[in-house]
Amino acid sequence: MKTFSAKAQEQTNRQWYVIDAKDQILGDVAVAAANLLRGKTKPTFTPHVDTGDFVVVLNAAEVRLSGKKEQQKIYTSKAGYIGNQKIENVERVRARRPELLIERAVKGMVPHNRLGRSVMGKLKIYSGSEHPHEAQNPKPFAIA
Repeated sequence: MKTFSAKAQEQTNRQWYVIDAKDQILGDVAVAAANLLRGKTKPTFTPHVDTGDFVVVLNAAEVRLSGKKEQQKIYTSKAGYIGNQKIENVERVRARRPELLIERAVKGMVPHNRLGRSVMGKLKIYSGSEHPHEAQNPKPFAIA
């Protein structure tokens, strides 16, 4: 039996999935989203080809963190200038931009190259329960 290798031009039948992050743990949401984005749930998964689906994550503002991470976990960012490092804890990030929590968690779970950037383009995150992707008929995805 030959090993299957997907071609980039064959990937036109992408599905849309909706993940409701309300009262779900951040890591569980990120793992489910990363696996769907990479296409690891499909039999046609090929590591070097973007075979994944589109993922819409709702209620990003209501995602849970386990333990004391709400106060202790910090996010850092730099603009490249001396003394311009910004340090924020989860409470401040959630108040300012709650989508960033899920975005950073998923970004750490996909490849850190061109493929990862194209995969992250298929991730849509919304802090509320409404999204503008009803025309794509997204299927709900339950996190086990």
